[in-house]
Amino acid sequence: KELRERTGAGMMECKKALVATDGDLDAAAESLRKTGLAKADKKASRIAAEGKIALASSDDGSEVVMVEINCETDFVAKDASFLAFIDTVANNALISGTTDVEALMATETDGVNLEHARQALVSKLGENIQVRRITRLSSDGHIGAYVHGGRIGALVDIEGGDSEVAHDIAMHVAALSPEYVDVDDVPADVLEKEKQFLISQAADSGKPAEIIEKMVSGRMRKHLSTITLLGQDFVKDGDVTVAQLLKQNNASVKGMTRLAVGEGLEKRSENFADEVMQQVKGG
Repeated sequence: KELRERTGAGMMECKKALVATDGDLDAAAESLRKTGLAKADKKASRIAAEGKIALASSDDGSEVVMVEINCETDFVAKDASFLAFIDTVANNALISGTTDVEALMATETDGVNLEHARQALVSKLGENIQVRRITRLSSDGHIGAYVHGGRIGALVDIEGGDSEVAHDIAMHVAALSPEYVDVDDVPADVLEKEKQFLISQAADSGKPAEIIEKMVSGRMRKHLSTITLLGQDFVKDGDVTVAQLLKQNNASVKGMTRLAVGEGLEKRSENFADEVMQQVKGG
C-alpha cells in the first residue's frame, strides 16, 4: 500500500516490484519508475487528441495560465488521477512563470518531478498522456477566463469595463473562435489572398468592372467581420457586435488567446463551437 501511494502504480505491479527487490521500498520504487518510463516511451507515438483544458489564476486575478493536457480517450480524461494531474500542471505553470512545456515538466510538486509524475500516470492509466501547450495572460485590467466542458478555453485581456464583460468576451471567443481582434491585426498577405479570391469569383459573374469592385468590397467587409472579434455579432445578443458591446461598456480588448483540445491533431470530428453557442444562448 505504501509503495502504491508513493508511485501511483497498480497493486499487482507494486507486489511484483517488492518481490523482485526483496521488500526494498526504494529499490522497488526505482524499478517501477523505470517500468513507467518504458511504458511511457512505448505509448508516446500513439495519438492523444482527447484531454482537458485547465486554468490557474493568481490570487489577485492579474495573471492567468491555461494549459492543454492530452490523453487518448474521453474515459481517461474524466479519471480522478488525470484530473488531479492537470490541476498540478496548471498550478506549476502559474508559479513557474514559463510557457515552455519542457521547462514546466522539469518543475516539482511535493518533491516529485512533473515528468516523472506524467510517466507514472501513463503506467497507471495505460494511455499516452502529454502536456501539449501553455498560454498565459498578465494584465492591469480585467482578464476574462472561460472553459467550456474542459474542452475549449479562452482568455481575454480587457481594459475598462468590468469582470462580467471580460467573462462574456472570453465566452464569445471560445464559441466563435475569431482569428484576430480587429481588422488592423489581419496580415497584409491574408487580406490580399482573400481579395484575389473574391475578385476571381466575382469575375465569373460577367458584370461590369465597377460593379465587380463594389461586390468585392462588400464581400471583403463581410469576410473581415467573420474573422475578427470586434466585427462579429456578440454570441449572447446577435443585435450588437462585439465592438458595440465594448463601446457600451467603455472597454477595449488588449489581447486574446484560445485553446481547443486536440486542435490540429488527428481526431474525430466535433463542432465544439456550436455546442458552446447553444449553451450561452440558452443560458
